[in-house]
Amino acid sequence: MMNKAVVLLSGGLDSATVLAMARAQGYACHALSVDYGQRHHAELAAAQRVAQAHGAAEHRVVSIDLTGFGGSSLTDSRIEVPQQPSEGIPSTYVPARNTIMLSLALAWAEVLQARDIFIGVNAVDYSGYPDCRPAYIEAFQRMANLATKAAVEGNPLTIHAPLLYLSKAEIIRQGSLLGVDYAQTVSCYQADAAGRACGVCDSCRLRRAGFEAAGVADPTHYCEPSN
Repeated sequence: MMNKAVVLLSGGLDSATVLAMARAQGYACHALSVDYGQRHHAELAAAQRVAQAHGAAEHRVVSIDLTGFGGSSLTDSRIEVPQQPSEGIPSTYVPARNTIMLSLALAWAEVLQARDIFIGVNAVDYSGYPDCRPAYIEAFQRMANLATKAAVEGNPLTIHAPLLYLSKAEIIRQGSLLGVDYAQTVSCYQADAAGRACGVCDSCRLRRAGFEAAGVADPTHYCEPSN
């Protein structure tokens, strides 16, 4: 039997690559997406496409409404998504998002008796979010192994973050070798209902630069040609 793993799947470029990596390592992947009140649901539709394309054993979407707190341009429509690079942590940072998502993945992993969780955080080409740092992943794994019945009974859990030290170009190259169809993915912070990218937000800039650096044709569907 294949070992089970829970893979956090947003529907974006990074998480699609992580799912392909986990499958290539022989895991039976249970993909988990979170509808947290983000600006659009196109990425959740993309997650469903990616999960099916890469043979996920199961794909679930869990809903938790973070718009009740706001505090981010992704969960509060009154805050605009920045279209230019800025200093410090950008407004697209969603307070506690990765902690909430990893906690949900941890709960499902215990139920599945899975000892592995995969997440597509990156500390090289990213927007400076504090919950994408290596120290955060290490701390969450320590907490998970203190807080779970499985770990206390001798079955510790591992948080895998295989993209942590890769550039966006390196991620794209690896994903391409694993057959990831990046045209299926949606990374834009403010994509339209059809999943077409704005081309100007931070996520779009990082994605486009990654394809250019990787020497791979960018299959992203844009609302209009970007400058």
